[in-house]
Amino acid sequence: MTSAKTSTATRRLLAAAAATLLAITLAACSGNADLSAQYRSGSNKGYIAGDGSILEIPVPDRGAPVTFNGTSDTGAEISSEDYAGSVLVVNFWYAACAPCRAEAPDLVSTYQDHRADGVSFLGVNIRDQAATAREFANAYGLSYPSIADTDGSVKLSFAGELAPNAVPTTLVLDHEGRVAARVLGRVDGSTLSALIDRVVEEA
Repeated sequence: MTSAKTSTATRRLLAAAAATLLAITLAACSGNADLSAQYRSGSNKGYIAGDGSILEIPVPDRGAPVTFNGTSDTGAEISSEDYAGSVLVVNFWYAACAPCRAEAPDLVSTYQDHRADGVSFLGVNIRDQAATAREFANAYGLSYPSIADTDGSVKLSFAGELAPNAVPTTLVLDHEGRVAARVLGRVDGSTLSALIDRVVEEA
């Protein structure tokens, strides 16, 4: 009798554990689907606004060159070494962030305006799966690459330069890979162009 009761209790525990695991798995899957749905619907869930502040860092006060590596939403390997000697604009974003969508046309036009100056642009998507990021890029005409940084490793490389959870954030790195300017929140094309020009002229 005792053995039968023990067996029944064991089966109930196993069933409960299996149900819990299934619930966790379904929640994770629905979370990814929800993010994609937020992008399509224009939802702003999870967005923490930057304060719009602009910071320019004088050359003597800049920190060490930032090093990073990651994989783009198209599967390409990307490293800070790829941009050695160039001015690099790094934009942290994700698809469901309304200001990220609002600033996208300015980023595209500013990138096109400064490509001839040897300026590179790189997106860092902090939340989306690759398919959602590519959908966003296609919708807004982003022709520069974006690293898929769902594990936060690239963001960690910029520790001290970024306000936690403030998205979008845009950084301008100088020819040595040091952060020279930062915009917290939506950036407009004229402001970004002015920041880029001043860093380009340092060379």
